Amino acid sequence: MASEISAIEDIIMDAQNGQPFILVDADDRENEGDIIVPAQFATPERINQMARHARGLICLAITGQRARE
Repeated sequence: MASEISAIEDIIMDAQNGQPFILVDADDRENEGDIIVPAQFATPERINQMARHARGLICLAITGQRARE
């Protein structure tokens, strides 16, 4: 099975349109992928889908200010 790496321009366009994407690291590192969903598109259904199918940690990146709120 061949894998395909998308052009960054395509990934940015998908993200702007609310599409999740998989971000992979180097073969000589962890060699894993993370499902990324822009926060404004992170619906309960998408989070549930990640929990059911990806079966890993679900993380959230927020600013220090937002964390203090």
